[in-house]
Amino acid sequence: MQPKVVMYRTPFCPYCTMAARLLSKLDLEFEEIDVSGDHERRRWLLAVSGQRTVPQIFINGHSVGGFDDLSALVRRGELPALLAKPPAPSEPAQG
Repeated sequence: MQPKVVMYRTPFCPYCTMAARLLSKLDLEFEEIDVSGDHERRRWLLAVSGQRTVPQIFINGHSVGGFDDLSALVRRGELPALLAKPPAPSEPAQG
């Protein structure tokens, strides 16, 4: 089963660009959702992740955090376990 990776981002965010590059380098397919100007989705992200910043990355509905968090998972060798984790009971809204 292919893991579902979603990154919430804004167009001119350098950390978003770095996260997208890292995900691509890891050969992971991912969906990018632009949250610039989307106040409702930004409030939702704050509620589920506790963070106001972008990118916010979710793998199988589990909040990973931002670029630094993703990079740390890769360095520690913990990303494969997260990719194999079953989907969270309520995945983030996509619409």
